[in-house]
Amino acid sequence: MFITRKTRIVAIVTLMLLVIEGCGSSERQPRGQLLWYDKPAKEWTEALPVGNGRLGGMIFGNPATERLQVNEESLWGGMSIANNNPGALANLHRIRKLILDGEIPEAYDLAEKNLAGIPGKTRSYQTLGDIFFEFKDTTGRLTNYRRELDLQTGIASVSFERDHKKVSYQIFVSSPDDLMVISMKSEKKGGLDMDISLSRPQDATVTVSENRIDMEGQVYDREDHEKGPSGDHMRFFASLMVASCDGTLAAGDGTLHYSGGTEMTLFFDAHTDYNIDLLNFDRSIDPRRLCAEAISAASWKSLKLLRKTHIEEHSALFDRVTLSLGNGNVPDTIPTDERLRRFQAGGDDPDLIVTYFQYGRYLLMGSSRCPARLPANLQGMWNKDMEAPWNSDYHTNINLQMNYWPAEVCNLGETAEPLTRFMEEITVPGSVTARETYGAKGWTMHHTTDVFGKTAVLDGVYWGMFPMGGPWMTLPLWEHYAFTCDTAYLRDRAYPVMKGAAEFILTFLVDDGNGRLVTVPSYSPENSYIDPATGREFKLTYAPAMDNQIIREVLGNCQKAARILHTDGQWADSLQLTIDRLYPDRIASNGTIMEWVKEYREAEPGHRHMSHLFALYPGTQITRDTPALYAAARRTLERRLENGGGHTGWSRAWIINFYARLYDGEESFRHLRQLLERSTLPNLFDNHPPFQIDGNFGGTAGIAEMLLQSHNGVVNILPALPEAWPEGKVSGLKARGDFEVGVEWKEGKASSISVKSLSGSPLNLVCLDKAISMATVKNMTYYFNSELKWIK
Repeated sequence: MFITRKTRIVAIVTLMLLVIEGCGSSERQPRGQLLWYDKPAKEWTEALPVGNGRLGGMIFGNPATERLQVNEESLWGGMSIANNNPGALANLHRIRKLILDGEIPEAYDLAEKNLAGIPGKTRSYQTLGDIFFEFKDTTGRLTNYRRELDLQTGIASVSFERDHKKVSYQIFVSSPDDLMVISMKSEKKGGLDMDISLSRPQDATVTVSENRIDMEGQVYDREDHEKGPSGDHMRFFASLMVASCDGTLAAGDGTLHYSGGTEMTLFFDAHTDYNIDLLNFDRSIDPRRLCAEAISAASWKSLKLLRKTHIEEHSALFDRVTLSLGNGNVPDTIPTDERLRRFQAGGDDPDLIVTYFQYGRYLLMGSSRCPARLPANLQGMWNKDMEAPWNSDYHTNINLQMNYWPAEVCNLGETAEPLTRFMEEITVPGSVTARETYGAKGWTMHHTTDVFGKTAVLDGVYWGMFPMGGPWMTLPLWEHYAFTCDTAYLRDRAYPVMKGAAEFILTFLVDDGNGRLVTVPSYSPENSYIDPATGREFKLTYAPAMDNQIIREVLGNCQKAARILHTDGQWADSLQLTIDRLYPDRIASNGTIMEWVKEYREAEPGHRHMSHLFALYPGTQITRDTPALYAAARRTLERRLENGGGHTGWSRAWIINFYARLYDGEESFRHLRQLLERSTLPNLFDNHPPFQIDGNFGGTAGIAEMLLQSHNGVVNILPALPEAWPEGKVSGLKARGDFEVGVEWKEGKASSISVKSLSGSPLNLVCLDKAISMATVKNMTYYFNSELKWIK
């Protein structure tokens, strides 16, 4: 069936021309806020990401066949299933005794049989599929190609000329309207003649009508299928609709043909029947209806309005923080991938570092803000695979935590909302795991989980025996309070989760026979030691340093929260008795922090995890006030690096933050360089390898930590400034106590400082050897000179 669709009003045409006419222009862009390329993406890791937290896409920019790979955050394989091991409680005492007695091989075998979850794995977060735009005119000479991502507006654009006929298009995913918008334009008729299709590798049926393509399906997980009927998997629906055009549309066999026009606007949306309140799919949810409602609502709005609303919402968050690292020495006329190659070859490019920093903020906004219901996963939300590396899941032995390290300090507190919501829900299955596995109160989870809230020991005891994963996950919630001073959030949302984790700790700890309270069984993620009795490699242990450090941090936060909320005073005071009975951090004979309860020989001295330095970062226990441990922490880092540590992207990012806490700007910068040199892909995604987004977030947090620190009650200005940044300016970073901080520096020293007190908290400000303490007034901004003299 052939139809001709005209734009609804001529004004929209004119507005579209004006909007798209500027596609590809970067002259008005602030430095460091644009990624651009002079050729299409050949690989997925060269494509450019867009997203609103729930819906996302990767744009390749191919002028022959544009591929737009798309994701919906909740589309996962698997199902909600009780997987706590039924043999746990009956064998827990025996397992604990064997570990404490040093009978590790027997303890491991018994634990693997009786503690490992059944089933013991999660399924993968899945790609939704691909949208293809197959251009008919592909034979003419291609010139003036440009592909770019504007971080400030959240709009990706592509433009090129084919035989001097310009074609351009823009793609953005609107948070206010919760759908993807694609607008395309050609200077002359025929430039947009194309076949449009929507596809998925499996489990989907596509139908084409006069102006839309619908895709409907249900995940068919072959591994899970034998455990339940086919109806027990997630359902999904996606719809791509041509909202307006000036050419001819025709429905074909699996494709939509467009011809004879010069412009076209399309809407795309997708939903599943996932319900986060249930941590499960919900058959009362109709994904088709949700798509229809969103597209119908957007159809009443002009492209100008949709774009304006999107930019206003996006830029309101993004523009909170600005960063300049002096006068850039690389012109903006050089594409981003070429700049990266030059940097990797040893070149200097401060603006590229600014771009990397702002890109991390952009990616967190794109994978974890309203309308997102789920936190950012191992790949944020961008995934091309049906079975992703590590399932693109939620690893909770550092990776999910690292995703949110930049959230507060980089003034994106709203991105913590999906994580808070997820943690509130995870306490429900987590309490079942605590009770059925350990006979404990409260709640916990181990080293990984999925959207169905699995909290048992996953991936076997070897990888998954980390009962402190749950307590560690309370830190981002406490940090959100610390940065915002939102007592309602603390009382109603964070504290209940924190207290539940503390209750688990209190009832999980046991006496080791020497008067110490210990975690057992456990491990130090994900390192192994050599068992002195057998010479074999094991992870299973008791009381590793990280466990003790996490417990001190979590119980200490609970004490602070109880005092702030004027509640549970006696209980909070009693936590100190537990803290005092933990093993303290100790220094090994080689001068490093002891990772395990005994001075075992490491199986891998250069391991990517540096779990026993949790107390340095993100924890707050190892500081200059603990000089022996502070020196030992540095030696621990040095030894890891001497043996090849930091070889993964996220590990290198963690090292940046470690050295920032050691006030060593030169080492922080050296490892920031290595993060870009060794672990950064052409589209600036972090490379584990393969792609894993936590390195982006950890790197962004590390840059912020070099410029501003605020743990332990002190706002410290430029604590780890490297010589490579002799001058610069940053504004909008957040400090604990709900302060918004700006700094300008010259010749390596702060020349002016501004502090806006958003909650009226007391201010303790430090810059080099100068310090000032003062009361503040809510919503007042205070200005200081280089001597920390208050300029009224």
